[in-house]
Amino acid sequence: MEKNSATLVKKLQSELEAYQNLQKSFGKLMKQRTILEGQLNENKIVFEELKLLGPENKVYKLYGPALVKQDLEESRQNVGKRIEYISKELKRFNETLEGLEKDMVKHREAVQKLQQQYQVVAAMK
Repeated sequence: MEKNSATLVKKLQSELEAYQNLQKSFGKLMKQRTILEGQLNENKIVFEELKLLGPENKVYKLYGPALVKQDLEESRQNVGKRIEYISKELKRFNETLEGLEKDMVKHREAVQKLQQQYQVVAAMK
């Protein structure tokens, strides 16, 4: 009985550790996703502003401490590519987060099951 109880405690600790590690990873990914979403929104706003400009308008890009003149069409293309890249990254992050959520559910269920088993063993003592 005591051996069974010790084995359950070890399994429970192992599952809890795995679950906590998944929670940490999930939190980090959520922070990164939030940053990407902010960048995407910012780039969408820039893209909309660039659409409003005509050929007579000038566009400058900040390189270090200097403003450098940039072609309007080139600016639109660059921002469009950035939006595309960030969108793909967000999709990848969302897929990873979904996988982590599924793993977290499995570990949470395993922890609950082991806790119930431990309670039964403890009640029999």
